Amino acid sequence: MKKREFEIPFSGLKQGRHEFHYVIENEFFESFDYTEFNAANIKLTVLMSKLSTMLELEFAAEGIVNVDCDRSGEPFDQAVSGKLELIVKFGDTFNDEDDEILIIPHGEHQVDISQYVYEMLVLAVPRKRVHPGVLDGTLKSEALQKLKELQPKENKDNTDPRWDALKDLITDK
Repeated sequence: MKKREFEIPFSGLKQGRHEFHYVIENEFFESFDYTEFNAANIKLTVLMSKLSTMLELEFAAEGIVNVDCDRSGEPFDQAVSGKLELIVKFGDTFNDEDDEILIIPHGEHQVDISQYVYEMLVLAVPRKRVHPGVLDGTLKSEALQKLKELQPKENKDNTDPRWDALKDLITDK
């Protein structure tokens, strides 16, 4: 998938609402040199309201990305969804400093939404990625077994006598 597919030509469209549909796969993210996803299948709908002085864009995405679990290293499908609203105004120079307002020069006839789609979808994935099998205990892997073996044992009765003197320093206020 090329980023060029995300350039919406608005100059020939009548005023009113227009709908655009995209299927985003891993090639889209690879074009941004983003390699965190093993695979992706996301459906994106863009609703554009063309007004006489500006464009209003509403993005809605639903789908899955295949990522590696942070605990076990096992790949799994993570559901993602995202929404974004963007206002496109016309001005003297290009300005994308604001997250919600894009200013493009008066002579432009299309708007590139690829960067906004990319950021929306990457931010839609949870920062901590944990396989559902890890959470419910059904996933069995070597990494999880090793983590369990290396987990510190709780031993409240037998304390190290070298540290017992420090307990005397604790005072209640």
